[in-house]
Amino acid sequence: MTTSASIMRVLSLLISLCVFIWPTVTTAQETPKSAAAPVILVVGDSLSAEYGIRRGAGWVQWLGDNKKEALGDARLVNASISGDTTAGGRSRLAPLLEKHQPAIVILELGANDALRGLSLQASQDNLKNMIGSVKAAGARVILIGMQIPPNFGPDYARQFQEMFGSLAKEEDTYLVPFLFASFALDRNMYQDDGIHPAEQAQPLMAQTVWPVLQQALTDYRQRR
Repeated sequence: MTTSASIMRVLSLLISLCVFIWPTVTTAQETPKSAAAPVILVVGDSLSAEYGIRRGAGWVQWLGDNKKEALGDARLVNASISGDTTAGGRSRLAPLLEKHQPAIVILELGANDALRGLSLQASQDNLKNMIGSVKAAGARVILIGMQIPPNFGPDYARQFQEMFGSLAKEEDTYLVPFLFASFALDRNMYQDDGIHPAEQAQPLMAQTVWPVLQQALTDYRQRR
């Protein structure tokens, strides 16, 4: 084989390699890590964990199924655990933030603290710590408020209710004042235990959360 023929063969091989390699480089450049779809992480208790109802029938899943167009490329991740408290949520938040790298975190915790008569100061400290961790991770916080019946003690019930609004104002977070706002006094919306929302209440809970989530998502996209 002559020297000229050898050179031509090498050039042909290089051109062939470029044809296969070039599109891969372009694709990587077109989809940088910063353009990843935003994650909406829900950290809650049984009220968000589909306790006592069909899998996939909870309010978080309802949002994913019924607000697809508005959510766009955003992805909901439900990390709720039945029975969880603010202390439990605080202890497991860091690995969730590291794993999912969310844009928005919905904190739905505190009801079990109240039902067990735990210190509201401890609950507030836990929620405040979680809010700080979420913000430090570069995500926005939506705090979901709850209420308890006055038979737990009128002062305790009032302080519990006010805790969420005070925290949201102090920490400058988004706030859903009361998750059960649209059906709280309707007994038909609860399971037999009279505490957990029934399946038919899930869309109402989702619709209570949605306006606040929509605003948070809009703000995220505008300021990204």
